[in-house]
Amino acid sequence: MAPTVTHSISEDRLTLDNIDVFFQRNVQLQLSEDVKKKVARCRSYLDEKLKSTRDPLYGINTGFGSLYNRNISTDQLEKLQENLVKSHACGTGAEVPGEIVRLMIVLKIQSLAYGHSGVQVETVQRLVDLYNNNVFPRVYEMGSLGASGDLAPLAHLSLPLLGLGEVKYQNKVYQTLEVNQIFNWQTIHLKAKEGLALLNGTQFMSAYGIWAVWHAHRLLKLANVIGALSLDVFDGRIEPFSPLVYKIRSHGGHAKVSQHISSLLENSELISQSKRHVQDPYSFRCIPQVHGASSDAIDYVTQVFLTEINSVTDNPLVFPDEDTIISAGNFHGQPLALALDFLAIALSELGNISERRTYQLISGSRDLPNYLVANPGINSGLMIPQYTAASLVSQNKQLSTPASVDSIVSSNGQEDHVSMGANAATKAYRIVNNLYSILAIELITASQALAFRRPLRTSSKLEALVDTFRHQVPFIEDDRLLHDDIKKAEYFLRDLPLNDQ
Repeated sequence: MAPTVTHSISEDRLTLDNIDVFFQRNVQLQLSEDVKKKVARCRSYLDEKLKSTRDPLYGINTGFGSLYNRNISTDQLEKLQENLVKSHACGTGAEVPGEIVRLMIVLKIQSLAYGHSGVQVETVQRLVDLYNNNVFPRVYEMGSLGASGDLAPLAHLSLPLLGLGEVKYQNKVYQTLEVNQIFNWQTIHLKAKEGLALLNGTQFMSAYGIWAVWHAHRLLKLANVIGALSLDVFDGRIEPFSPLVYKIRSHGGHAKVSQHISSLLENSELISQSKRHVQDPYSFRCIPQVHGASSDAIDYVTQVFLTEINSVTDNPLVFPDEDTIISAGNFHGQPLALALDFLAIALSELGNISERRTYQLISGSRDLPNYLVANPGINSGLMIPQYTAASLVSQNKQLSTPASVDSIVSSNGQEDHVSMGANAATKAYRIVNNLYSILAIELITASQALAFRRPLRTSSKLEALVDTFRHQVPFIEDDRLLHDDIKKAEYFLRDLPLNDQ
């Protein structure tokens, strides 16, 4: 198990580099003193404001949504917030994976830490306690429209603060009150505005999005590495990766991919041998253009999500220094919905072109045997893994239908345009996982093809990759359970260090 590191919740920006620890390491969170002071000051300001004004403050002393015109008496403000959390915990569908729930908690803490949400320090600290003790609420995929915040999933995330709902602890499901007894935790009594601060926000979409972005950068590198190997074993040509080509069409991703592929193929005997063919199929020749376009899309989506996870996204927003409280729309997920749909398309295209390379490698072209069968006749070789890749690619295309073009009116017409970013988020999650499988199949195929090019060798980098891979998935002499090989190849790609690639 990786050693534990401490991450301080502060006003410092989260980046891909410092959020990396949440994917790679065991993390303990702590609130910085500055954060505690800002949160406490905002709460104190809000308490004083409630004492000094009779003006309606949305969601603080009024009802919610289209019930904004209902004033709530002071003695009912705590009950108002408690009822909000309970009534909105109506998620359904599959359970959200634990890795996403962990990120949701981190991102909710970060958003509350800026001191514009009016929550108690104790409320934020309880979220920290849940994370640090590996107590994670059970949250469900369906229920958010991605507009008034991720209401239903964030309600489930918040139930344990009230002593309600179910949590997972030590791989078992507990009622929250049972876990509270284990840790001697008292139920949090939400003050005015706190339930709304917990539920209004984009942390469901953001957690899925930043997870997908982190994996997208990894998948792009893997696609380049595996694509380079496929190009080489297909006896492909290196000229399309020349600086002469990308300098006269100056898309940044095009240049980066060309440079990466060229570096991966340095000192390859295969790439430098004389070629009988004057050009390759698009799935090889156009790697720079296709992978490069996805690279540029991933960079754009990354900036959107880094902006989002360093933002305050609940409602209303409290500004103590300006002595004002504003009901606005920072919870609306439109920036995320569009970006997630774009990311889905970009990743789907990496899988689309990967499957085409797999198909070319098993097609009997360029002196490679049909289906890369070592002992033909009785064996089918790599015929059917290509079917599996095609199935995954087709599903990714279907999942890439944009969610952000949809909207359904809710809250009796008050919330009349929604982003559907939550659906975009869960689709992107599935596409990422499918892409790992598609690339795993291409790696199995390209590694098998390399054996038929001996005694020639590919580059030293790619030879080292295949040699390491062969410890997990040996050369296929005779038919065997290829499902097992595909799963091993997936695990290999998820764990492969990419610093040297």
